[in-house]
Amino acid sequence: MSTLAHTMMTAARPSETGLAGPGELDRYPYAESPGVDRVGPPSWEGADAELGRVARRAAGSRGRGLHGQLVQQLGQMIVSGDLGADRPLVPEEIGQRFEVSRTVVRESLRVLEAKGLVSARPNVGTRVRPVSDWNLLDPDIIEWRAFGPQRDDQRRELSELRWTIEPLAARLAAGHGRDDVQQRLGDMVEIMGHALAQGDGLTFSRADAEFHSLLIQLAGNRMLEHLSGIVSAALQVSGGPVTGCDRPNETSVGQHARIAEALASGDAPAAESAMRQLLTVHPEVERVVPAPREH
Repeated sequence: MSTLAHTMMTAARPSETGLAGPGELDRYPYAESPGVDRVGPPSWEGADAELGRVARRAAGSRGRGLHGQLVQQLGQMIVSGDLGADRPLVPEEIGQRFEVSRTVVRESLRVLEAKGLVSARPNVGTRVRPVSDWNLLDPDIIEWRAFGPQRDDQRRELSELRWTIEPLAARLAAGHGRDDVQQRLGDMVEIMGHALAQGDGLTFSRADAEFHSLLIQLAGNRMLEHLSGIVSAALQVSGGPVTGCDRPNETSVGQHARIAEALASGDAPAAESAMRQLLTVHPEVERVVPAPREH
């Protein structure tokens, strides 16, 4: 095993932790009962177990502080529809309920505004914006949608978008002979194989995400590279299969190996075809995307 592969395989695993710290932010997941006519300020009581679980897992795994945790929970509430379009968000009330400072609230709302989820106007205040204004390519919004009521649509849309991005990236990457990147692609395949044998899903997923990120970088197209965050977000979304990459098995490892081999040999059509085969596992996607080309 290469030095890089050994390092990834023996790296310490982060512990599964929930939210903790001043104010115990996750005590208030901003959930409301279904069917409530939302007029006036939002109701902050009544915890939704699923939303709280997702918030604890996401924020805990990323090691976010109070600011990041508040962004996470408010973002999830907006994307899930618990804070509907044009709802007012009162900073003072948010600060009280989450036991955080006005500075934390203000900075969190700025982040959400940059993502298109809220807008702040003089004499109007901060309000939730409609879906049409959201930056749907933002990795956080991709994740939040994947855990909310729109989870099925989000996974289907991600799969369709990956069908557009990755086969093209594989074709372009075959024309770029960067030995260092080719070596790292091979390392990632090796790591995936060892992780599969050891039942180490975390290492498998990390190597998988690295493989796809490297491939897009190798394509040499800056606009495609700018979209690599979408692929990473798709691979990190859990709760159901999106592509074959979410199913650690020998077939998936073999398909990644074939992509790497085609890239190393400069066979663009083979690289594109192998990538399409890797992505062809979702029945709904197969109905809307073309079948792999015959070369």
